[in-house]
Amino acid sequence: MPARLVQFALAHHQLVFFKATFDELQTRLYRPKFDPYVSLELRQRLLHDFSASAHWVEIALPQPYCRDPDDDKFIDTALQAGASLLMSGDGDLLEAPEVAGLQIFDVQAAALWLKL
Repeated sequence: MPARLVQFALAHHQLVFFKATFDELQTRLYRPKFDPYVSLELRQRLLHDFSASAHWVEIALPQPYCRDPDDDKFIDTALQAGASLLMSGDGDLLEAPEVAGLQIFDVQAAALWLKL
Protein backbone atom coordinates (compact mmCIF):
# COMPACT_ATOMS: atom_id res chain seq x y z
CA MET A 1 0.00 0.00 0.00
CA PRO A 2 2.66 2.65 0.83
CA ALA A 3 4.40 2.24 -2.54
CA ARG A 4 1.09 2.61 -4.40
CA LEU A 5 0.22 5.67 -2.36
CA VAL A 6 3.61 7.26 -3.03
CA GLN A 7 3.23 6.59 -6.76
CA PHE A 8 -0.25 8.13 -6.74
CA ALA A 9 0.91 11.15 -4.75
CA LEU A 10 3.86 11.78 -7.08
CA ALA A 11 1.69 11.39 -10.19
CA HIS A 12 -1.18 13.62 -9.03
CA HIS A 13 0.27 16.02 -6.49
CA GLN A 14 3.37 18.08 -5.91
CA LEU A 15 5.97 17.60 -3.20
CA VAL A 16 6.47 20.63 -1.00
CA PHE A 17 9.56 21.37 1.04
CA PHE A 18 10.93 24.00 3.36
CA LYS A 19 14.71 23.70 3.79
CA ALA A 20 14.34 22.23 7.27
CA THR A 21 11.78 19.61 6.16
CA PHE A 22 14.01 18.50 3.28
CA ASP A 23 17.01 18.33 5.60
CA GLU A 24 15.05 16.08 7.94
CA LEU A 25 14.03 13.78 5.08
CA GLN A 26 17.63 13.59 3.99
CA THR A 27 18.96 12.64 7.43
CA ARG A 28 16.19 10.06 7.93
CA LEU A 29 16.64 8.49 4.49
CA TYR A 30 20.33 7.83 5.12
CA ARG A 31 19.71 5.87 8.30
CA PRO A 32 21.17 2.34 8.21
CA LYS A 33 17.73 0.74 8.67
CA PHE A 34 17.00 1.56 5.00
CA ASP A 35 20.18 -0.11 3.70
CA PRO A 36 18.52 -3.48 2.98
CA TYR A 37 15.73 -1.81 0.99
CA VAL A 38 17.18 1.16 -0.87
CA SER A 39 20.70 1.53 -2.23
CA LEU A 40 22.68 4.67 -1.43
CA GLU A 41 22.69 5.54 -5.13
CA LEU A 42 18.89 5.34 -5.32
CA ARG A 43 18.55 7.49 -2.20
CA GLN A 44 20.81 10.11 -3.76
CA ARG A 45 18.78 10.07 -6.98
CA LEU A 46 15.47 10.28 -5.11
CA LEU A 47 16.65 13.24 -3.07
CA HIS A 48 17.97 14.96 -6.18
CA ASP A 49 14.72 14.37 -8.08
CA PHE A 50 12.55 15.35 -5.11
CA SER A 51 14.53 18.56 -4.66
CA ALA A 52 14.41 19.42 -8.36
CA SER A 53 10.68 18.81 -8.78
CA ALA A 54 9.37 20.10 -5.46
CA HIS A 55 7.62 23.34 -4.69
CA TRP A 56 9.83 25.15 -2.18
CA VAL A 57 8.43 27.52 0.46
CA GLU A 58 9.96 29.90 2.95
CA ILE A 59 8.87 30.07 6.56
CA ALA A 60 10.08 32.92 8.73
CA LEU A 61 9.08 31.54 12.11
CA PRO A 62 7.12 28.30 12.52
CA GLN A 63 3.93 28.65 14.53
CA PRO A 64 3.27 26.34 17.50
CA TYR A 65 0.90 23.46 16.67
CA CYS A 66 2.28 20.20 18.10
CA ARG A 67 3.44 18.93 21.43
CA ASP A 68 6.81 18.42 19.68
CA PRO A 69 7.84 21.88 18.42
CA ASP A 70 10.26 20.27 15.94
CA ASP A 71 7.22 19.00 13.99
CA ASP A 72 5.60 22.42 13.59
CA LYS A 73 7.66 23.05 10.44
CA PHE A 74 5.75 20.32 8.59
CA ILE A 75 2.38 21.93 9.28
CA ASP A 76 3.69 25.37 8.39
CA THR A 77 5.17 24.02 5.16
CA ALA A 78 1.86 22.47 4.16
CA LEU A 79 -0.07 25.62 5.02
CA GLN A 80 2.38 27.90 3.22
CA ALA A 81 1.95 25.79 0.07
CA GLY A 82 -1.85 25.71 0.37
CA ALA A 83 -1.89 21.92 0.83
CA SER A 84 -5.05 20.30 2.14
CA LEU A 85 -3.46 16.96 3.10
CA LEU A 86 -0.36 16.10 5.09
CA MET A 87 0.68 12.44 5.30
CA SER A 88 2.82 11.43 8.23
CA GLY A 89 3.71 8.52 10.43
CA ASP A 90 4.74 10.84 13.27
CA GLY A 91 2.49 10.44 16.31
CA ASP A 92 2.88 14.05 17.38
CA LEU A 93 1.68 15.29 13.99
CA LEU A 94 -1.14 12.76 13.87
CA GLU A 95 -2.35 13.91 17.29
CA ALA A 96 -1.88 17.63 16.65
CA PRO A 97 -4.92 19.85 17.23
CA GLU A 98 -6.99 20.53 14.13
CA VAL A 99 -5.59 23.13 11.78
CA ALA A 100 -8.09 24.91 9.54
CA GLY A 101 -7.82 23.76 5.95
CA LEU A 102 -5.37 20.93 6.61
CA GLN A 103 -6.03 17.27 7.27
CA ILE A 104 -3.23 15.14 8.72
CA PHE A 105 -3.42 11.41 7.98
CA ASP A 106 -1.26 8.36 8.38
CA VAL A 107 -0.55 6.36 5.22
CA GLN A 108 -3.52 4.00 5.59
CA ALA A 109 -6.01 6.80 6.29
CA ALA A 110 -4.62 8.87 3.41
CA ALA A 111 -5.07 5.93 1.04
CA LEU A 112 -8.72 5.61 2.12
CA TRP A 113 -9.25 9.36 1.83
CA LEU A 114 -7.79 9.29 -1.69
CA LYS A 115 -9.86 6.16 -2.48
CA LEU A 116 -6.84 4.00 -3.34
